[in-house]
Amino acid sequence: MIIEYTIILIYSISLILIFMYALAQLNLLFNYLKARKKLDNSEKFDFSHPEEIPFVTIQLPVYNELYVMERLLQNIALIEYPREKLEIQVLDDSTDESIETTAAQVKIIRDLGIDIQHIRRTNRQGFKAGALKEGLEIAKGDFIAIFDADFLPNPDWLYKTVPYFKNPKIGVVQTRWGHINRNYSTLTKVQAFALDAHFTLEQVGRNSKGHFINFNGTAGVWRKECIYDAGNWEGDTLTEDLDLSYRAQLKNWKFKYLVNVETPAELPVVISAARSQQFRWNKGGAENFQKMTKRVITSKNLPFKTKIHSLLHLLNSSMFTCIFLVAILSIPMLYIKNEYAHLKVYFYVMSFFVLSSIIFFICYWHMFKSIYGGGFVKFIKYIGSFFTFFSIAMGFSLHNTIAVLEGHLGKKSEFVRTPKFNLTGLKDSWKTNKYIKKKLSFNVVLEGLLALYFVFGMYSAFIVGDQGGDFGLFPFHFMLFVGFTYVFIKSIFSKA
Repeated sequence: MIIEYTIILIYSISLILIFMYALAQLNLLFNYLKARKKLDNSEKFDFSHPEEIPFVTIQLPVYNELYVMERLLQNIALIEYPREKLEIQVLDDSTDESIETTAAQVKIIRDLGIDIQHIRRTNRQGFKAGALKEGLEIAKGDFIAIFDADFLPNPDWLYKTVPYFKNPKIGVVQTRWGHINRNYSTLTKVQAFALDAHFTLEQVGRNSKGHFINFNGTAGVWRKECIYDAGNWEGDTLTEDLDLSYRAQLKNWKFKYLVNVETPAELPVVISAARSQQFRWNKGGAENFQKMTKRVITSKNLPFKTKIHSLLHLLNSSMFTCIFLVAILSIPMLYIKNEYAHLKVYFYVMSFFVLSSIIFFICYWHMFKSIYGGGFVKFIKYIGSFFTFFSIAMGFSLHNTIAVLEGHLGKKSEFVRTPKFNLTGLKDSWKTNKYIKKKLSFNVVLEGLLALYFVFGMYSAFIVGDQGGDFGLFPFHFMLFVGFTYVFIKSIFSKA
């Protein structure tokens, strides 16, 4: 019975933590719905008066971006802003032939009369954070706009963001990510679904009540003074953006989130690229939990509710560990349920936690409705999108759990950039991308075995108990089977 009770304990704790996270999401939904009804009365710079227009530096941190550099630079050259108040820094840590093509493109733009610099480093110390930090030392601007290589801001982007810095307490203005290839494949649709939830419910829900949010690494503007006051960029975590965001807000800087300003970007179209991005984000989240938790808890300036939301925010990625544990232990729990009749009351009580899934379903519907619109037809479409997202997200749970555990245990790893594609031709043209990871991870084999494990879970539903089976967990095991099968097959064929 020791093993059985250990399984029950771990399973129960994981379900309770997921439920707490779901309740936090529900609170963010209420905040989001209230915020949508409020008018934005923020004070802004009046750009009709030239003396109020501040100097801005645009930083473009890049590393081996052969396929998207021309698109990026041509787009940035279209940014509307007084040329005497704007400079562009191409912070190029590349080691391949993109160095030469980028230099040539930079020269073309400079010849147009635009202040643009091609800044090269002799090493990648600190990775992206190190490049941003070095560029900051020579930046002319009082405000620093940052774009990753796959982002395509609209020409009036600075006019929509910089005016909010009229308020001297604002340290960051962050915009919502858009997705130029949302409908490319099931993989891009799932990624867009997850990111849309973050950029609507979570960012608006937290920001509207003064809780901590994060600069998302790109598509935002920093006040230079805020960066320095918070301690500057640090490269000791894989999510330097989350790290600096928390240090800045602990210094009482305010963040302004603009849900109505969309900055289009490209989603990874091949699963190995999505894997590297997911691994970095989830490991970085765990690293920042270890780095920031004590500072948040001991802060004397933060309301209790903000502390709770901050801790759950930092634990976002750790929810994958809870999901993975619930998934793995659900099959033993099925047998325990039907073997020990005296635990029947416990299982009745635990069935309450199906409410977590219902809460997520409701929260994400409001996100979906805000982007696609409501109505019966859209709701039916949403049901399919939700269960597809949920299944594939669970299929990533092993991969993301490993990332989270490495982050919590302090295992250091290199900042692995996400390959960009700029697909403009055939659908399978990604296969010629030189940056795609060719080596198959052993984790993929484990994911294939887990797909079979959940086939056994579905089979178990037919054979346990004395009343012709127990099908309560069958839908859950089916979704897990679909998720792990999808991730396994896509990972195999992305090597083709």
